[in-house]
Amino acid sequence: MTAPEADVIRSPHTGWTRRHWEHTADTLLAAVRPHAGPEGSLIHLPGPASGSGTHSDGLEGFARTFLLAAFRAAGTTDREHAARLLAPYAEGLAAGTDPAGPHRWPRPAELPQARVEAASLAIALHETRPLLWDRLPDAVRQRAVDWLREVCGAAVPPNNWVWFRAVVSAFLRSAGAPYAPDDIDHAIEATETWYAGEGWYSDGTRSPGHLRNYDHYNGWAMHLYPLWYSRIAAGHADPARTAVYRRRLAAFLDDAAHLVAANGSPLLQGRSLTYRFAAAAPFAAGALFDTGALTPGLTRRAVSGMVRHFLDHGATEPDGLLSLGWHHPFPRLRQHYSGPASPYWASKAFAVLLLPGDHPLWTATEEPLPVERGDFVRAMAAPGWIAAGTRADGIVRVANHGTDHTPPDRPARDDPFYARHAYTTHTAPELAPLRPAPAGPHPDPQAHARDGDARHRDAADLAQLHDSHVALLTADGTPSQRTPFERVALTEDTAVSRHRAHWPPPADGTEEAADRDRWPAGPWITTAALLHGPWEIRLIRVTPDDAAATAGPPLRLRVGGHPLAAAAPPQEDTTAGHALVRRPDGLTSALFPLRPDDGTPAVHRDRHTNAFGPHSATPHYLTPRPLPYGHVHAVALYLGNPGPQAPPPEPPTVTVDGTTLTVHWPGGPTRTLTL
Repeated sequence: MTAPEADVIRSPHTGWTRRHWEHTADTLLAAVRPHAGPEGSLIHLPGPASGSGTHSDGLEGFARTFLLAAFRAAGTTDREHAARLLAPYAEGLAAGTDPAGPHRWPRPAELPQARVEAASLAIALHETRPLLWDRLPDAVRQRAVDWLREVCGAAVPPNNWVWFRAVVSAFLRSAGAPYAPDDIDHAIEATETWYAGEGWYSDGTRSPGHLRNYDHYNGWAMHLYPLWYSRIAAGHADPARTAVYRRRLAAFLDDAAHLVAANGSPLLQGRSLTYRFAAAAPFAAGALFDTGALTPGLTRRAVSGMVRHFLDHGATEPDGLLSLGWHHPFPRLRQHYSGPASPYWASKAFAVLLLPGDHPLWTATEEPLPVERGDFVRAMAAPGWIAAGTRADGIVRVANHGTDHTPPDRPARDDPFYARHAYTTHTAPELAPLRPAPAGPHPDPQAHARDGDARHRDAADLAQLHDSHVALLTADGTPSQRTPFERVALTEDTAVSRHRAHWPPPADGTEEAADRDRWPAGPWITTAALLHGPWEIRLIRVTPDDAAATAGPPLRLRVGGHPLAAAAPPQEDTTAGHALVRRPDGLTSALFPLRPDDGTPAVHRDRHTNAFGPHSATPHYLTPRPLPYGHVHAVALYLGNPGPQAPPPEPPTVTVDGTTLTVHWPGGPTRTLTL
């Protein structure tokens, strides 16, 4: 297929128009067709099986690409093309719902993952109702109803999954079939308990009242499904409740636009990152459900920028399939629930195609993103983040002092997708291999892998942990863990949190629940982040509690900066009292010890641990001697692109009076903080 010509007049930032979206959808759909099985009900893409097995993965391949086909077909005026797109899915639906057929789908009653895919099927069937559902034979419609009804009342975890049941029930009701009103009521009621304000939902909670699960699911699930439920339910939906959902999405989009880089990359934080441009889904929903939050030109700039970013950076294989990874294939980005077709959750972004060609989303001129308009520092209270964007390089950085995806009352192993002190649009956390999930029921369900992610770090993994962290090292060099941590303060440019340092045993899946209360624990670490331009000042104060005060001598402190990764090893420089790493394109990460300034800046290197490339390097700092309790440590962390050979700008400085610190930004204001 020949790509359309770029339109740099209407789309001066991306060049994309509606025709590019249609072309991309057609290309993605054409790539999966050779992998459809007999009768088209199961689409088995190449790659490692998910934890749910290959049968489930085949259903996932069908459901998630059916959603893409549905958006493409429902939004086109070319009825013949729509019919061609939907014909194989009509055939697959007939075969997949046949309980006695050789190519049947796994049933929702027998496989939890089928309950997830049922929601995509319901939305796709709703959007193509006159094109597909209404034209199916009565027997096929009845089999589809019978299959979907198994979702009703099925067990789901207390998170975004509650909406899979509600959306399915809404579709069943619209089809005149029995449905589960309790599923709808439960989703609505549970969602209210997870709303944290200012447009942010926690994706469920591990402990009632403790909202700590913030990631891209806020946009591509917690906002998307309630509004799609209302769309399917039509007159049965409470209009006042729908209006609330629209206002909340509008509030979130104001923050979300500040988390998109000038190159189109979303923030690389949280689980399921292989869904890639599904991060554009809340922007698409904002336009589709007319929230009025963002102008049409800004919305198209965001959504087209995200999709183009991934396509331009190798998200598709030579055969056109979306790979498991971020840019290029990167297996360590998987969770245990990730299968070869999981990346097609990205189909949600194509909801923009439901808007007709004369909609302002398509006719307006693209407008710049917040990071393209100027530098900003922005507090996001619900997730406990401070975001900073810089126009010169288009990078967005986030200091994380409120999101750890962990129960608050017991020590846990750090999850690299949630526990780091910083996340950005241009760097990725270093990842250990995905360990096999423990067999059988886990002895501590609250501590089990987050939503199926059994990424536990053993002693060897922990020894390699350097990126974006603050840790106390034992005599053998094992770093302490951060989660769970407590919020302390959040202002317009500063975030503060504290945690009890602890050292988990090697993760072999055999420890008993009670063992967590006996994990070795150390002093409290209070950490503050002050952001300004490309800089973060990270302040650390270590204080004992009664037990730790007599447990032994103070420990050495290590602070890690932003990791960089590329196809070739990044350059490094540790000759001027700081540690610096630089990619060939000029992207630079540096760490400057400020107080005290006699530590050991160094660079840690690794291979095949980072989504941005096979060679990674992280600047870090180690105190030269055990850290006295109560003293304040300060480092300056830089992430920016001053040019391929240019040094970073002049770093900020810090003066200390007891526990009161004054930060002096070069050529700018001062900031005082008591830690």
